[in-house]
Amino acid sequence: MLPAPGAERALAASTLSRSIGNGIVITVVVLYFTRRQHLPAGRVGGALTIAALAAMAASVPAGRLADLLGTRRIAVGALLLQGCAIAGYAAVHTFTGFLAAATAVAVADSASTAARGALVATAVPREQRIRTRAYLRAVTNAAFSVGALAGGLVIARNTPAVYTAALPVGGALFLLSGLLLLPIPETPPEPAPEGAPRWIVLRDRGYMGVGLLNAVLIMNAGILNVALPIWMTQHTPVPSAAFSGFLLVNTALVVFCQIRASRGVTDVPTGARALRRCGWWLAACCAAFATAAHGSLWLAAALLTAGVVAQSAGELLYSAGSWALSYELAPEHAHGQYQGMFGLTSQLGTALTPAATTFVILGCGPAGWLLLGLALAAAGAAAPAVAAYAQRTRPFTPHPAQPAPR
Repeated sequence: MLPAPGAERALAASTLSRSIGNGIVITVVVLYFTRRQHLPAGRVGGALTIAALAAMAASVPAGRLADLLGTRRIAVGALLLQGCAIAGYAAVHTFTGFLAAATAVAVADSASTAARGALVATAVPREQRIRTRAYLRAVTNAAFSVGALAGGLVIARNTPAVYTAALPVGGALFLLSGLLLLPIPETPPEPAPEGAPRWIVLRDRGYMGVGLLNAVLIMNAGILNVALPIWMTQHTPVPSAAFSGFLLVNTALVVFCQIRASRGVTDVPTGARALRRCGWWLAACCAAFATAAHGSLWLAAALLTAGVVAQSAGELLYSAGSWALSYELAPEHAHGQYQGMFGLTSQLGTALTPAATTFVILGCGPAGWLLLGLALAAAGAAAPAVAAYAQRTRPFTPHPAQPAPR
């Protein structure tokens, strides 16, 4: 249950602080600007959309910067910038100021995601990367829940003083997250092989294919967070209050089972097989949710619970498989670029998920769930072939035959 001393412990402590802060900020920020600063909800949503697009554009360049200047240096700098921008929310009173702050927060978050992903590759021995990412994901889910609970208390209190204090506290937790990475030694950037293109990831068609599958399979989160509550309230007799219980089940399974689910996922073939199993579980989840519309209260509740468990299993396998492919298909000198590209496809899939899932499900009813499940199963089934193609056509060998000594 405890992280190993050294880099893993520093990464865990940093992730803990960042995730608590993230839970507070995500819970509070929109209501702060709509309730307290009286900005129209449509303009707040528009500003966040612009910020998300800027973050997507920054992902790969930030990763390349990490390859050139050092992964720890960029990870720390991005977290410090993000913390300052979040704390600055409390001083913003206009739409222009909110747009600038939200864009700074989103771009810094995109940069820190790419750099921290690459930092795991440079600071942790290769054979421990997947386990470390699994541990960090468990920490992320548990800590985010704590932060969201704290943010919920702020919303319930709903006073100017509490709102004004919450955002600087969230920003301070991001600043602390950056400082907690400082004990990790900075690894000198890996020299690029002679003749390697500067933007190698943009020429890696196989990796792009893997990224497209990632954009589809990452919809597993949207199934639970976006599609399920709408489906529950409009098409099943299960009360909407049960949704919080379903989220608790998912969080507990991820926190306690992510490391176990990642065992044995160590290379490209095992990562691809994990994604294939992920597709099967997500298809089973969609089938269970679709069937819940035709049952009594207790049958619908049982089917929804089974669907949440299946979704959680798919989420666990998705995480393990995607980490394995994102690291094992990347050249050692370009982990930042490749993590940035993988993050870009994740952001793309996350951005499209609400519209895609609600359109398919609300437009087609139970058949929409089955259609979505078929698409997820097909993406998972394609993973072994696409990953094998990416491995055959990679521009440069991603790592030496024997792990380099550290």
